[in-house]
Amino acid sequence: MPLEPQAEAQLLERFNALLPGTLMETLQMRFVAVDPEAPLLQMAMPVGPAVHQPAGLLHGGVSAALAESVGSAASALLLPDPEQYHILGTHLQCHHLRSAREGTITATARCVHGGRTSHLWEIKVGDEQDKLLSHCHLTNRIIPK
Repeated sequence: MPLEPQAEAQLLERFNALLPGTLMETLQMRFVAVDPEAPLLQMAMPVGPAVHQPAGLLHGGVSAALAESVGSAASALLLPDPEQYHILGTHLQCHHLRSAREGTITATARCVHGGRTSHLWEIKVGDEQDKLLSHCHLTNRIIPK
């Protein structure tokens, strides 16, 4: 059952409070949707010249950074007390299928496996027309602090 809008807004506020001083802030990433029951987490960012590669297209490393950022954060949804664990991305695989020049891209992380010590996330990065740009998988190691 999806969260009530106020509960979703509060959870998104907590996720977005983690961004200042990070790569995610530098790239203007923001968490935009969350459903702990699914579990699902979405993150969006603008695309423009600052994140282009020399051919004027979105740099694939930026898509990978967005995918790893949302997938790593999503693992917190599976933990009873995320403050008691380190979530470490150990493997990221991205297939870049198309690119973008401008607009907003959104990465959606969905859980494939949520075990005690490892999580596997499927992350789809899409554009404003819901065209698939990158299809990624992220494995996270879950280590108690």
